Amino acid sequence: MDFATLLQVLDSTVRLATPLLLACLAGLFSERSGVIDIGLEGKMLIAAFFSAAVAFATGSVWLGMLAGIAASMALSAIHGLASITFRGNQLISGVALNFLASGLTVMIAQVWFSEGGRTPSLMAGGRFSDIALPFAETLRPVPLLGPLYADLISGHSILVYVGFLMVPLTWWVLQRTRFGLRLRAVGEAPEAVDTAGVSVSGLRFASLAIAGVLCGLAGAYLATGLQAGFVREMTAGRGYIALAALIFAKWRPWYALGACLLFGFLQAIALRYQNIDLGAFTVPVQVMDALPYILTVVILAGFVGKAIPPRAGGTPYVKER
Repeated sequence: MDFATLLQVLDSTVRLATPLLLACLAGLFSERSGVIDIGLEGKMLIAAFFSAAVAFATGSVWLGMLAGIAASMALSAIHGLASITFRGNQLISGVALNFLASGLTVMIAQVWFSEGGRTPSLMAGGRFSDIALPFAETLRPVPLLGPLYADLISGHSILVYVGFLMVPLTWWVLQRTRFGLRLRAVGEAPEAVDTAGVSVSGLRFASLAIAGVLCGLAGAYLATGLQAGFVREMTAGRGYIALAALIFAKWRPWYALGACLLFGFLQAIALRYQNIDLGAFTVPVQVMDALPYILTVVILAGFVGKAIPPRAGGTPYVKER
């Protein structure tokens, strides 16, 4: 693999890791507050559809992004209502949202566009364009650093940069703000937070709202940044991979970045190298495509070390009388 090919693979890694990273950070906010969010997949999917549909109808990618965020937050509100207000099973609620999004997006897409459950291809105004950072072309001739800056760091859509900037912002919010301290406390000992006079339900709804925004950005990026429109089931399990990355990262933002880049790298390798010749045998393309999902199973099976979730995760809080 020469340097130019390596840059192309790493560029694909960054692009493919962005929706995973946004969804992973969404799950981090939710689960740090004690709410398990299996519905990341459904939120991303419904956000992808509405962002593409509205962007096509209005010609504005920004209106599409706002529509995707609104749709994702609506599912977050349903999840909060079921699991926080009515104290339902959080896992069942999340799975139900995934089924709801899967069926609803295809049905509405067929009714609106009659193209087999997909939206029409988006034109330039309906997609996020790549941004050339300052001095990218000027520095390109500089050995090593020039191509890294011009071809790897520069040339991405704004949501890619937003996704990576969300990592230090998430760390700062969780570790350096009163809101973050209370959010982490709710996930560990909600009764202590309640005793201090802070609303446990309010904090958990706030965390789900943040998760809705981040999943909305992830879905909008899939449909209007990474691709040029919505196709049925286009998330392809990314919500579940994001959950696996979150467990792999042990609910820490910087570790989450590394885990998502790892998954993105495996996907980039699978796209770049359809068949890998190892001499004695050739690795078929199906194995390469399955690598991210195989790693997901390995992580969830506990082979990467013990990951201890927030102690109150998955447990509805009942206020003592």
